[in-house]
Amino acid sequence: MGPASRRLRAIVTRPREQAEPLAERLEEAGLEVVLCPLIELEPIGPAEVDVSAYDWVVVTSPRGARELAERRRGELPPVAAIGPGTAAALRERRIEPALVPRVSTQEGLVAEMPRDPGRVLFAGAEDARAYLAKALGADTVVLYRTRELRPAEPPEGDLVVLASASAARAFAGLAVEIPAVCIGPETTREARAHGVRVVSEAETHDLDGLVAAVARAARI
Repeated sequence: MGPASRRLRAIVTRPREQAEPLAERLEEAGLEVVLCPLIELEPIGPAEVDVSAYDWVVVTSPRGARELAERRRGELPPVAAIGPGTAAALRERRIEPALVPRVSTQEGLVAEMPRDPGRVLFAGAEDARAYLAKALGADTVVLYRTRELRPAEPPEGDLVVLASASAARAFAGLAVEIPAVCIGPETTREARAHGVRVVSEAETHDLDGLVAAVARAARI
């Protein structure tokens, strides 16, 4: 994709406070990293979340896991995490997820939930897809919102790394022709729906999977 005389440039679009681990791994893999945060995450919602009345709590992002861990009150019921990255964020806060589906999508999580899960709480983002909450008849508590950022100048690079559907939408709004690597199917679906060319998707929806997907794309 780029001249052989220089390293390929990968644009990292994660929020500024989440970008460093990915950037370091990509640099270790031999890529030049361009930091261009396209979203920021803002905590909102209640100061405390009483989970004691629920049979399950569901989280679908590392940030949702973090906010739940910091604000929960009462005895925590079994927690379902949408994928490995979200599960890791729970474990960092000494919460062992009871369910991590084989397919890291809302549909995949719903498919592996118990047939009668009882009362379910979905803890997540303001702009989260409604499928999961509707399918499970879950109550929803909004713990953060995603705000799009627009750089003063469009980023330049050989690949853009998209780790969320909101980042995919924000990148599409820049109207630049740079192929994308996505963390999972929901991000890929959103990227393609907005006209972004996706050349690689992570097989596991976590940092390791994302780095491996970028490495594959760099060899195209």
